[in-house]
Amino acid sequence: MSTDQPPPGSPDDPFAKRPGQGGGQGSPDDAPGSAQQPPPGANQPPPGSPYGGGPYGPPPPGGPGEGGYGGGYGGGGQQGGQWGQGGPYGQGPGPYQQGPYGPGGDPLAGMPPLAEGGKRLLARIIDIVIVLIPAYLLDWAAVGLQEGHFSAGRSAVGGVFTAGIGFLYEFLMTRTDGRTFGKRAMGLRVAMLADGSVPSPSAAAVRALVLWLPAFCCSCVWFLVIGLTVLVDRPYKQGIHDKAARTVVVRAN
Repeated sequence: MSTDQPPPGSPDDPFAKRPGQGGGQGSPDDAPGSAQQPPPGANQPPPGSPYGGGPYGPPPPGGPGEGGYGGGYGGGGQQGGQWGQGGPYGQGPGPYQQGPYGPGGDPLAGMPPLAEGGKRLLARIIDIVIVLIPAYLLDWAAVGLQEGHFSAGRSAVGGVFTAGIGFLYEFLMTRTDGRTFGKRAMGLRVAMLADGSVPSPSAAAVRALVLWLPAFCCSCVWFLVIGLTVLVDRPYKQGIHDKAARTVVVRAN
C-alpha cells in the first residue's frame, strides 16, 4: 500500500473543506467579506424590551414621550406609564379629578352653574313668606286676639304651625321637581350632588326637616345660620340642610 500523501490543496486532501462548509482553500466562504452572518433574531432583546428600537428591533408602543422609558414624565402613551397619562400626576382622571356630574379636574366640571347667593336669598324670603302667612292665620285662629293685637308668632302654637307647614311645603315641592315657588321665581332648583337629579323622597325629607324644624323656636337665628353656611361653604355653597341631604342649589335654566 502506498504511503504517499496527496499534495495540500488537491481534491483528494482529506483535510480540505468542501464548498459550503466554510474555511478550506478555495472555499467560497474564504472570500473577503464573506464572513458568516448570525441567524435571524440573534443578538436581539426579547419583545417589549425598553431598549428596543434601532438595530435591535422596533421601539416600544407609543414612541418617545408616550410610554416605556420615553414617556416616563411625558404626556402618556398607549400603555399609560406610571407618570404618564392615567398616572397620579398625569393628565388622566384621578381620584380628585372626577366631578360629581362628570369627569374633570375641577370639582364643578359637568355640573350646572351654582345658584348666585342673591337669588338664593330672594327665593328663601319668598318661601318664608309663603309659609308664615298660613302659619300666622292658624295661630290667630287657635289663640285668638290678645289685648286687641294679632297674636301670630307670639305663642308656641304659632311655632308648631310654622315648623309643620314649612316642612310639608319644602318636602312636597322639592321631591316633585326640586323647585319651591321661590326657587321657581328665581330660576333655581335643588339637585342631588352626585348626579344632578331631582332629590329623592328621603333626601327631600332630610333637607326639609333640617331647614324647618328649628323654626319652631328660633326661626330668625336659624335662617341666619343657614345663610352664613351657604356663603362660606366651598366649593358647592351648601347650607347645613344641603350637606345633610347631599344636595346643591343650581340654576334651572
